[in-house]
Amino acid sequence: MGFSSNVSHFFYDVGIISWDVLLALLNLVRRKRRIGHVTPEGQPGYGGHWPEFRPPQETDSRCACPALNALANHGIISHTGRGISFIELNHHIRATYNFSPTFCSFVPHFAARMLKKSYEMDTFDLEEIDLHNGIEHDASLLRLDSAFEPNQSKKHIPFIEELLAAATGKDENGNDVITTKDLSKMLGKRRAVARAINKEFSLKPFHKIFGSTNASTLVTVFEGRVDDLRSFLLDERIPDGWESRVRQPYGMTMINLNNTILRVEFGVREKDWTEAAREAVEAHGTQKTNKYTRSGYSDAAHMYP
Repeated sequence: MGFSSNVSHFFYDVGIISWDVLLALLNLVRRKRRIGHVTPEGQPGYGGHWPEFRPPQETDSRCACPALNALANHGIISHTGRGISFIELNHHIRATYNFSPTFCSFVPHFAARMLKKSYEMDTFDLEEIDLHNGIEHDASLLRLDSAFEPNQSKKHIPFIEELLAAATGKDENGNDVITTKDLSKMLGKRRAVARAINKEFSLKPFHKIFGSTNASTLVTVFEGRVDDLRSFLLDERIPDGWESRVRQPYGMTMINLNNTILRVEFGVREKDWTEAAREAVEAHGTQKTNKYTRSGYSDAAHMYP
């Protein structure tokens, strides 16, 4: 059964890559979606009218991904964040954020494999996808490492505020915009300081790319617009009147997103933060005592601009 499953996964992956190439080519020759009509008619958010935002209750399930939490907070998927089908998630990621059908199929399929569940038959709770070193990883742009905060649904406000304040770009109206260089800079800091402070730190190349993938969505789907990202990251709320900034008719393909991912990842410079990491370790005595606290890690990670 394991062999047949591996063969099935192989042919699925080949098919997805081929389909993604085709969609990327079609995006080049087809007209972009009109502004104000990116979200499909009949879907939640059409015309910028999103379902009511309701913060999660204590018993609700949330995860480290703001995009999925926002879907739950608006009731686009189950507000409880529980009993979600992978097929349902595929549909709503596509309609809400205008990712390509290939991306929206691949990500839930990957999550199902990671959780050893059936994509077609099973459901999951949002918190399940926070399996450490599955999709969730150390040196997150927005969360403390799981060694310091096991509940990865909890946002780390200082990290988010620092990211928003790091924006160096401007749009045509003079509004603050986060750039790929800004993302690379902040990821470099997160990795350098986390590596120094967290005695359980791990970050494989795959998770580096996954971190850069998550970061890249901020400058593609949101075009880095700080005013929109403030609501999305701090409250995990879709701003009123918002629609995806991806206007390609077949959505953001994996090939096109990879261009941004590589710019972000290749721009990361951990060595630029060597001194900051060293001072963070010394400031909290981690080398001698191996004592770690959430507040201590937060201070160490945040104190070097």
